[in-house]
Amino acid sequence: MTDTINLLAARRSAPPIQMRGPGPTPEELRQLLTLAARVPDHGKLAPWRFIVFEGEGRARAGEVLAEIFAHREPGADVARLDLERGRFARAPLVIGVVSRAAPHVKIPVWEQELSAGAACMALTVAATAMGFRTAWLTEWCAYDREVMTRFGLAEHERMAGFIYIGRVDNAPEDRTRPDLDSLVSRF
Repeated sequence: MTDTINLLAARRSAPPIQMRGPGPTPEELRQLLTLAARVPDHGKLAPWRFIVFEGEGRARAGEVLAEIFAHREPGADVARLDLERGRFARAPLVIGVVSRAAPHVKIPVWEQELSAGAACMALTVAATAMGFRTAWLTEWCAYDREVMTRFGLAEHERMAGFIYIGRVDNAPEDRTRPDLDSLVSRF
C-alpha cells in the first residue's frame, strides 16, 4: 500500500479534551490552510473561508460562548459556563471552516457546501500527515446565529465545522466502521 492509503487507513478522530501542544507552527498552519484550499471547487468560487482560533483567541471565543450560553440558559451552573469558556481551549488550535455557499447562475449551493466539507476533510488528513490528531466538530455553537455573528460570519454563511488540532499521548482506538456491503449497490 502507498503512504497515502496507509494514512487514510490510520486516520482517527481524537477527543479534543485529550489534545495537548505544541500545535502547528506558523509555517505548518499556513501549509494546512493551503492544502485545505486545494479541494475540488467547481467554478473556482472558494465557497469557504477559515477562522483560526489559537492562543488568546481561543479564550476570547470561550467568553463569547459562555456569555451567549448564559443568556440562552439562565439557570446554567458555573461548571457548565466554565465548560463553554474552555470549549476552544481543549486543543492548541481550532480552525473554523465557514461555508460561504450562495446562489450562483451555474454552481448549485449543494456543490459549494460539499466543497466546504471537503476543506474540513483535507484539513484533518493534512494535519494527520503532519503527526497531529484532529476532531471535526460542530456542537451547539456552530448552529447558533448569535455566536456565528460574533465570530464574524455574514448572514448567508454557515459553519461547516470546527477542526480541533493537537497532539495526543496515545493513538485513539478505532471505532466500529459501517458494514460496507450494506452501503454499496451496483447499477
